[in-house]
Amino acid sequence: MKAAAIEGFFATLQAANPTPVTELEYTTVFELLTAVLLSAQATDVGVNKATRKLFPVANTPQAILDLGLNGLESYIKTIGLYHSKAKHLLQTCRMLVDLYGGQVPRTREALQALPGVGRKTANVVLNVAFGEPTMAVDTHIFRVSNCTGLAAGKTPEAVEQQLLKRVPPRFMVDAHHWLILHGRYVCQARKPLCWQCGVSAYCDFADKTPAPAR
Repeated sequence: MKAAAIEGFFATLQAANPTPVTELEYTTVFELLTAVLLSAQATDVGVNKATRKLFPVANTPQAILDLGLNGLESYIKTIGLYHSKAKHLLQTCRMLVDLYGGQVPRTREALQALPGVGRKTANVVLNVAFGEPTMAVDTHIFRVSNCTGLAAGKTPEAVEQQLLKRVPPRFMVDAHHWLILHGRYVCQARKPLCWQCGVSAYCDFADKTPAPAR
């Protein structure tokens, strides 16, 4: 995808959705961190179902610690890998209480030092909570970036670095959301909906054939 096409690609996504937001439900930075930590290999829908029950009971690091392992697991057991996620979340809460007064730090280094928080999770928190122009590459963004020709790479970090170079600065803060939503609802893994894609004209690999007959 050439530079001129990238401009049009994101301008089109922006026109269709000027203020994109994450589909994870949260009201505080800590709730966001918790939801993203729980979302690894899980759907936002599944995480939201669990946190709708968890957050009214415990939505601070100390409150999560007070639940204990069994108590926390009882709220998130419907989420994949819930046992290891519960352990990581409790360890993270302990660090937040002991090192940061219960607040979520806003540097990449500090975030990635938290148990269960990798580069992608840190990027989401930095972007969504603090408005930094980071690029959290999940499976959707990885697929869309490679398939469209927007940013080719064999690893998420390679794609991330290409996106940071190629996405025009004025689109960077929201680009993460647009790409996720596009991958989730249009440029799907099993069957991309090219015939109803608003940015197919800019895509290197779009199927330009008509929509299938109904």
